[in-house]
Amino acid sequence: MTFVEKDIFVTQAICQVLEQAGVDLVLGMPGGDIMRVFDALYDYQDTIRTLLVREESLAAIMAEVYGRTTGRPAVVMAQGAWVLANAGMGTLEALTGGSPMVILTDLSDKIPYSHHSPTQTGTGHYGNWDALQTFRGFMKEVMVAYDPAQAVQMTQLAIKHAVSGCPGPVGVVYFGGALKGKVGPSSKLNLYKTSGYLFSDQRSADPMATAQAAQVLANAKKPVIISGGGVRVGQASRALTALAETLSAPVVTTSGGKGSFNESHPLAGGAFNEYGLDAAAKLLGESDVVLAVGTRLAPGDTIRQHPGLIDPKRQTLIQIDIEPRHVGWSFPVEHGLIGDAVSVLRDLGERLAGHKPPAGVDGVARVKAAAESEGFFDVKESVSDEMPILPQRLIRDLRQALPDDAIVACDAGENRIFMLHHYRTKAVGGFVQPSSTGGMGYAIPSALGLKLAFPDRAAVAICGDGGFAMTMNGLMSSLELNLPIVVLVLNNGMLGWVQHVQGNRQIASSLGDYNYAAIAKAMGCEAVTLEKPADIVPTIKKAVASGKTTVIDVIISRTESWEKVRCKLGL
Repeated sequence: MTFVEKDIFVTQAICQVLEQAGVDLVLGMPGGDIMRVFDALYDYQDTIRTLLVREESLAAIMAEVYGRTTGRPAVVMAQGAWVLANAGMGTLEALTGGSPMVILTDLSDKIPYSHHSPTQTGTGHYGNWDALQTFRGFMKEVMVAYDPAQAVQMTQLAIKHAVSGCPGPVGVVYFGGALKGKVGPSSKLNLYKTSGYLFSDQRSADPMATAQAAQVLANAKKPVIISGGGVRVGQASRALTALAETLSAPVVTTSGGKGSFNESHPLAGGAFNEYGLDAAAKLLGESDVVLAVGTRLAPGDTIRQHPGLIDPKRQTLIQIDIEPRHVGWSFPVEHGLIGDAVSVLRDLGERLAGHKPPAGVDGVARVKAAAESEGFFDVKESVSDEMPILPQRLIRDLRQALPDDAIVACDAGENRIFMLHHYRTKAVGGFVQPSSTGGMGYAIPSALGLKLAFPDRAAVAICGDGGFAMTMNGLMSSLELNLPIVVLVLNNGMLGWVQHVQGNRQIASSLGDYNYAAIAKAMGCEAVTLEKPADIVPTIKKAVASGKTTVIDVIISRTESWEKVRCKLGL
């Protein structure tokens, strides 16, 4: 278990830790003392991709979606002050959404002058900023390394904690001295191989609790499964689908779970929340047994704990989560199954092997009935030829135009709400959005992260003109890193959600009239302005087939608002 047989430079050792842990992606921007680690990565390019992005916020969002969709952490690496100032959104999304991520950064301490407030220093002395205190506010765990051997071991522990239990972003902040000198057999702190710190957390739930839950599910008359964001991170979609088919149970998703279950499946009821499908709300509200997997059942999804969705007084709740604190967090549960989602779902499936649903239990028929009575993904606006283009029509045609395995990344704002409600995924993993924090500017870097994780699948960013402007520098990274994506800009010249909420008291919500296609062309992208509904499908198909980064500037209606996609229970 000895780390190395002879002394090596500490920065080499940090790279070896990443390599030993199977971490193959570093995203960021060199600067300050962290430059020393970048220099060491030069010799590890065969096993670790080290990519420069145009700004630290891109790195954090790319790493967040990479971790969320693969279950493996990527590294965000940049100078401390700019991790704080620029990388916050992706890190917050990882923290609140449970995505594994490792942040390696520095204090730029400039010792022995740190107490005299040198530029950028984060030691917390008078006149400086306090790295440890601030990072603790938006990371799962933060460690500060003062010594080279400590820097190595803390890097190992950061990877461990990023993927253990409920995943999240874990940071290591290095003092400048921790990145100088050598480590090895002579180090006072004994160093061991990284494998000794890592383990696969595939624990099953208590067998008796699992057996009891399986019996409840077997006897359910109207079971419903909720698929949350943890199903995606835990790579549990296949196991969940198998159990749903065994039980003939409709599957509805939280906003973060949308994409964790194929919405083209006959048991798919769509997403439920304040802006979800009325059909999904009906299916969940009428159920007698609810199996919630990988979700805390947060107020945003349950419409502030609306009893028309979930009510422990009339429903039996079963909850699966790897984090004990999540089970029974928002609602009391009769059966809490604490363990890895894949393992627990498989255990339930084995106990229900050969199970035939009781007479009258037909999940497919229930989904059809709910869709017919409450409406489903498509509405009358979905076939409208109105100009400017209605978002519902754009979304219907987008689905028709994209290949089955395409992945769509949304931004914040009304564009995301319309997509959550009307876009029907055609494959597992086909939809990603900033559901945990909802920050604008997410779509483009998210699509880049998806392209890194799944290079053979089409990655499409859907954003409003407000969100596009925030991270359009990601188009440069797309070209420079050879990560071709398609970007649809829903251009209505305003912050749509804000302005529609403001009504006739509009302030600070109007945007200028810009030609986003021309801007994209100036960067070197393919680009086109889309104005006619009849052109939607051929334009998107051409963009995807080109294999080039393409921006489609869609002139969209200003009149359609969030109120049209609001769940009846949310009114």
